Amino acid sequence: MHPSEALKLAESMGLDLVEIAPNAKPPVCKIIDYGKFNYERQKKEKLAKKHQQVMQVKEIRFNANTDIHDVEFKVKHLKQFLLDGHKVKASVIYKGRMITHPEIGRELMDRVVEKLLEVGKLESEPKMDGKALVAFFVPDKQKISALKSKKEN
Repeated sequence: MHPSEALKLAESMGLDLVEIAPNAKPPVCKIIDYGKFNYERQKKEKLAKKHQQVMQVKEIRFNANTDIHDVEFKVKHLKQFLLDGHKVKASVIYKGRMITHPEIGRELMDRVVEKLLEVGKLESEPKMDGKALVAFFVPDKQKISALKSKKEN
């Protein structure tokens, strides 16, 4: 139908001509009440936003000379965050002159990465960010489901 004809038809019915799909060939329009159309669209957007899941970033900080037991304890928390579906940031903070020996923090980060790869994927390789060595992890659904099935058996 030609747009001018559709517009006349809409006016005669007391409704509006609303463009639904502007990118289609030819563009798709509907003869409806614009207020009602706008209300329905806003309701759909609100519902979609309600069901959207926001991923939080949880961070645990390590000192470059953190004790082995403390590292195990903090890694346990990081694993739990990954199992809960959160994105995780592991940071090794260098204080004072410790920055002159980055290999100490790198060894610690390598141990943390090795243990977290059981339940997560490394999103970004460990890299220096100011005076901190930082690595990001995301949950690996396949590893997590395999781990949960082992626990059930």
